[in-house]
Amino acid sequence: MSWNNVVVFLLGFVACAILFFGLSSGLEVPSTVSGFGVLGSGFDKEISPSDHVNEDDIIVLGDKVILNIRGVSLSNYADSGSMVPVLDKGANGIRIVPLSEDDVEVGDIVSFRIGGILVVHRVIEKGVDDEGVWFDVKGDANMIGDGRIRFEDIEYVTVGILY
Repeated sequence: MSWNNVVVFLLGFVACAILFFGLSSGLEVPSTVSGFGVLGSGFDKEISPSDHVNEDDIIVLGDKVILNIRGVSLSNYADSGSMVPVLDKGANGIRIVPLSEDDVEVGDIVSFRIGGILVVHRVIEKGVDDEGVWFDVKGDANMIGDGRIRFEDIEYVTVGILY
């Protein structure tokens, strides 16, 4: 038996075990798609958004909360499942327009367009190549990322979420 056959067998075995466990335990097996999504959850709990709002910019009064944030707008989300459990239908996002690459860090939730659709996914890696700064993005519930985007592709950075 060749190593290729062993690898294929092991991959098939693991995939079947995951599917069997998920289906037989009564758990739902997510199959979210944002162009490339596959079974499972690729959310890395150690990647958190950067702090875009200073504590001094949050004013809590008895009947309201005031946020002093430049260029802020409100967003709401479609029921796509790609950012569950963080974002889903019913959540309200507070977002800003980033002014430079420095305004976007690993862990941030950004909005960018794919084929005219405004997609909201997390930055999982940031780097530099011959063309400049790039951002690798992926939905929290997706196993596979969307690939690299550039700063000019990013329309918003989510700085807060209200449920």
